[in-house]
Amino acid sequence: MSRIDESKAFIPVRIAVLTVSDTRNQEDDKSGNVLVQRIEQAGHVLADRMIVRDERDQIADYLREWIARDDVDVVISTGGTGLTGRDVTVEAHRDVYEKEIDAFGTIFTHVSMSKIGTSAVQSRATGGVAGGTYLFALPGSPGACKDAWDEILKLQLDYRHSPCNFVEIMPRLDEHQRRK
Repeated sequence: MSRIDESKAFIPVRIAVLTVSDTRNQEDDKSGNVLVQRIEQAGHVLADRMIVRDERDQIADYLREWIARDDVDVVISTGGTGLTGRDVTVEAHRDVYEKEIDAFGTIFTHVSMSKIGTSAVQSRATGGVAGGTYLFALPGSPGACKDAWDEILKLQLDYRHSPCNFVEIMPRLDEHQRRK
């Protein structure tokens, strides 16, 4: 069973938050605010925060920009993961991924089922890796952001989490690029 190994030191991770919305701004970005609050409460570093319109190329451009930065380890986006015509965040993430973390969406759906029942089927939350950076796309509701952080990301982004976590393999995410 999973647990926090208190004998290990906590390692802060540098996280960028991207809100995908045609209507939100910093003041009314409830989902982005939830993520920022939880990131900082957990002891991590908010590396950057932006709001971008529901435009596939713009979303992918921000992801690539953060992947290229040495001060960003993780990008969490919120919004644009639904089924409507304007929901293109998942496609933008997949344009950038080198590897998809298939189980992230599965686990998120499982967590969501316990909160919202079969409505969870409408979410397309996803996770992946590119350029040594973790990328996660969450739905745009504050509740979904709380669930994803509290039930998955808070644990996987904690180096002390056992039996395994994302942080301990972070130095190896781009090893294929160093092997040449």
